[in-house]
Order: sequence, then structure tokens, then C-alpha cells
Amino acid sequence: MGFSLKCIECHSTESEQAYTCSKCKGLLEVLYDKEAFSSYELAQKPGIWKYSKLFPCGGIAITLHEGNTPLYHINNLFSGMGIHVKFEGLNPTGSFKDRGMAVGMSKAIEFGFKKVVCASTGNTSASMAAYAAKAGVMPFVYVPKGKIALPKLAQALVYGAKIVQTEGTFDDALRKVFGSTKPDTYILNSINPYRPEGQKTLAFELSEQLEESGGVDTVVVPVGNAANISAIWKGFKEYKQLGLVKKLPRMIGVQAAGANPVYKAFLSGKFEPVANPDTIASAIRIGNPVSHVKAIAAAKESKGFITQVSDAELLNALAALAKHEGVFCEPASATTVAAVARMVQNNEIAKDDNVVCVLTGNGLKDPETAAKAATH
Repeated sequence: MGFSLKCIECHSTESEQAYTCSKCKGLLEVLYDKEAFSSYELAQKPGIWKYSKLFPCGGIAITLHEGNTPLYHINNLFSGMGIHVKFEGLNPTGSFKDRGMAVGMSKAIEFGFKKVVCASTGNTSASMAAYAAKAGVMPFVYVPKGKIALPKLAQALVYGAKIVQTEGTFDDALRKVFGSTKPDTYILNSINPYRPEGQKTLAFELSEQLEESGGVDTVVVPVGNAANISAIWKGFKEYKQLGLVKKLPRMIGVQAAGANPVYKAFLSGKFEPVANPDTIASAIRIGNPVSHVKAIAAAKESKGFITQVSDAELLNALAALAKHEGVFCEPASATTVAAVARMVQNNEIAKDDNVVCVLTGNGLKDPETAAKAATH
């Protein structure tokens, strides 16, 4: 099965180990040849690897059995409506990052790297460290000092990561990664073009889980560094190309109001970073998201949009989801439920629509904030 890395802006082809376009610095995307689609079949493997015929991996699979997460119909909160949550918090390290990290780490091993590195607000660090442990390579993690939830930092530490605390924001930490990483170390932030190939499998699972009830109409995704919404959109498009779904959903991205550069860019057409992002949802407290171009493109192409919610709204949604549905997600995840609650209130969702809120992380990732939500 052949594939190439293509720049999403100038359409140049890059080498397999590239992170960005050498000509225009644009983001890269994995594109498969026609044979991949004409000969596609499910593999007899667990989790995301059942879809490995549409992965760019050369036979290596570093896995902790990620994927195959449950889809819950949240009929107590939204009676009589087709609103669901896809609970990614039940992945091996408690977040959606495991889908992409499995593929990214597999490529790192395929390329022969013994060291890997990332900047992180928490979930990426935990995921990369776990998969590095499984692969037998050394993980290095850059985190913004004092701005990462302790349980996430504890995960990275216990998996064996070397932690580098940096002053400033996540964006400052990411600049440190690109400024100091040596050629013998593989970068596994979402700028890596292989991670979205694992994350796109959420679309495949949703297509199967909602096939009998008419398919997926809308998918709502938290937006932090902004790669996940476009990865999921890519998955739906590939499944439609295979003839496995008849329609494509609209994609809705949700930011926290204190860290909202993608929302502002969607409205104005001009992207400007937020210098000091401020939200209780630490997983999406990112002011200069790497994949903002992809995120906005996914929203527009799918006839969706980017919106924002306040910290108060997301805390209310977190508490309501736990209290009425028995699902405990982290604060960033609750942005999707908050956004849908507002849409329902404004009669913007039809009763027979299948709407999916992607819950990107487990509530145990940030119990201190959860406690605030419980008493909010």
C-alpha cells in the first residue's frame, strides 16, 4: 500500500520523516494511492488496528489496545433526541491521544529512533510516555511550569519520561522542542503527520456504531492544538471514498472563551495567536495552535463551524454529564456538551439528528477542577 506526504498548502511532496513542508512550512497530510482504497479490508486485530489497511505503517504496531471506545446515548440530559457522547477517556492512558500516539510511535520505531519528544499540556505527555515504555525508547517531555494537571504529570513520570519544565505557555514549550531537539530524537506533537492517521479511526468507529440508526449527522470536538477535528473529518471522507458511508457529517469545533484563536479566525478570516490563554480547561489552554489551518478547513468543508463556551458553561456541562449520565470527563471534553446544550436551547439541532460529542479525556485527569464543577 503506497502513500505520500503532501503539503496542504502548496501540495509539494515531502520525505517520509518530514514534519512540515520544506518549501512553504505548511502542514503535511498522508495521502494514499488508489490501491489502498480498491483493496481495503478490515484486519483481524484489536482496537484501531482493525483499520490498519489505511495506516502508513510498515508492519510495525506499537499498541496498548487503544480505540474501540463506547458511545453513550445521553437521553437523560437530552430526552427524545439523538445526542451521544464518544468517551475517549477509556483509552489506555485516559485520552484520545492514544489513537494517534500508537501510529506515531510505530513510525518512530520503523524509522529507527531511540528517543522521542513532545511538548504537552498533559495528555500528550502521558500518552507518549506510555507508548515509549511499550516500544522501549526514551521519552522527553516539555511542559509549561505550573500549568499541567498533577495526575497527567504523574502519568508521564511513572511511565519513565524525562520532564523539562519551561517558563511560559504550551506554545513556549513547543518552541523549545523545535529549537532544541536533535536529529536523533523524533518529535511526536500533533504537527507530526502520522498521529492524525490514528486519530481518524474515531470516524470509522462512529460510522459503525451509528450505522443502524442512520449514520452520523454532526460531530462536536474540543479544539486546543486543533489537529483532532481535521483528523476525524479525514476519516469520514476516507470511509465515504470506500463507499462505507453515504453521507458526511458536519464538524463543529469548540474552544474555551479564554483560549479562542481558532474561533476568532473562523469568524474574521484572519488568524492571530492569543498571547496568554486563560481557561480552566488546561488540555485546550493553547494560544497558538499548530493545526488551526486544518481545523478551520474541516469546519468549512463540512458545512460546520467553530464556536466557544465559557468556563462556567463547561463546568456546568461537566457536572451535569456526570450527575445525570454517569460519565465523568475532563474539563476540555465538557466544552462539546456545553456547546450542544446551547444549540438545543436555540433549536439548532433536529430531534432525529445523530449528534456526537467527543469527550477527549477522562475526568480523573483533573480531579481538582472536577471538584469545583461538583460545587459550581
